[in-house]
Amino acid sequence: MVEGYSVRQLVQQSGHSRPWLYRLIDSFLDDVPPVTQIEHQTARYLLFDGTFLHRPHSIAVLMDGQAHRVVRGQFDVRENSVPELRSFFEPMMAEGLYPVSLTVDGNRQVIRVLKMLWPDVIIQRCLVHIQRQGLSWCRISPKTSYARQLRYIFTRVIGITTVLERDAFLSLIEVWEARYGAEIKARKETCRVFSDIKRARSMLLLAMPDMFHYFDDPHIPTSTNGLEGYFSRLKSHYRQHRGLSAHKRSNYFAWYFYFKPR
Repeated sequence: MVEGYSVRQLVQQSGHSRPWLYRLIDSFLDDVPPVTQIEHQTARYLLFDGTFLHRPHSIAVLMDGQAHRVVRGQFDVRENSVPELRSFFEPMMAEGLYPVSLTVDGNRQVIRVLKMLWPDVIIQRCLVHIQRQGLSWCRISPKTSYARQLRYIFTRVIGITTVLERDAFLSLIEVWEARYGAEIKARKETCRVFSDIKRARSMLLLAMPDMFHYFDDPHIPTSTNGLEGYFSRLKSHYRQHRGLSAHKRSNYFAWYFYFKPR
């Protein structure tokens, strides 16, 4: 199936036989597409994220956050592998890509590589990822006052559009940290619920310096939502092509990024 059409529909619409269509598809999957030239001057505010198709296989995509166009995508790049991340980004760096900002989900290895390659780049943490993960760790109905208050703070992450709202949000964190932070850090409990609260606190404190760069430059995207939608469409199309060999799977995605950059 191609783009939602069954083989029978493609045969009817094209006038070609089923074997001819399969040979055409295979001819594409046996080769890689031409290299798409990056528009260096306009691709300055970027989004980067990865997604699993089925573990351990994943996809990494760099997208222009203003044009919502894929700059580069690649199959089987692990976000926790520094060598694989470097091999993904370095060709673009050699071609002259020099981003102003990169909006990312907070993966430490990703941030490490980006800072290694572009020391002056602004790293904007994806606010949607912060809120989603924080609320998950705090649970829907937390039992303790510190967890309930922390959960409330995470509900405020999205939609901060004024300096007053930002300062009020940071004040909430400061008050919560002064009241509960030292106690939570010192406690040695290892139960899952309390461990998740510690993770939520740690994530929020580490993210704070890179949460609000968009106030200094309104072109900086606050989330990687543009990529979330792209991944959803990509996975929907990929489900129609199960059973591809490893070689053809890699080329399939290369052609997908070429034909479907948006």
